Amino acid sequence: MDLSNLTNTPGARHRRKRVGRGCGSGMGKTSTRGHKGQAARKGHKQKLGFEGGQMPLVRRLPKRGFNNARFNAKTLAVNLGDLEKKFETGAEITVESLAKAGFSDNKRPVVKILAKGELTKKFAVKGVPCSASAKAKIEQVGGSVA
Repeated sequence: MDLSNLTNTPGARHRRKRVGRGCGSGMGKTSTRGHKGQAARKGHKQKLGFEGGQMPLVRRLPKRGFNNARFNAKTLAVNLGDLEKKFETGAEITVESLAKAGFSDNKRPVVKILAKGELTKKFAVKGVPCSASAKAKIEQVGGSVA
């Protein structure tokens, strides 16, 4: 078998519809566009789902289903290296103190402490979720996580 023997499977290719080639073709006169009206004019393109000004089906039917994306709280990651720069030794780290330091914003109110970066200062973390490795690093330098 080689490239010269390849053929299409039956029904894979269709002849192009040649409209406007006389009445005998069955597609003459109006060239499959019907009679008059907006759709018969040249250059006519409708929006998908357009129903001639009638309220489209998509908008007539009620919304259904649930999508968690609208309600899903986006978590803001705060690294230990960033805490090292912003906070003093012995500081108590809460959600409020992180907001005052400029870590959290209104778009992502949920904050989580991650273990990226080195930590030399000891902190008291209260009410802020931490990853297991971040908790281990904080406790290793003498800090506490509650």
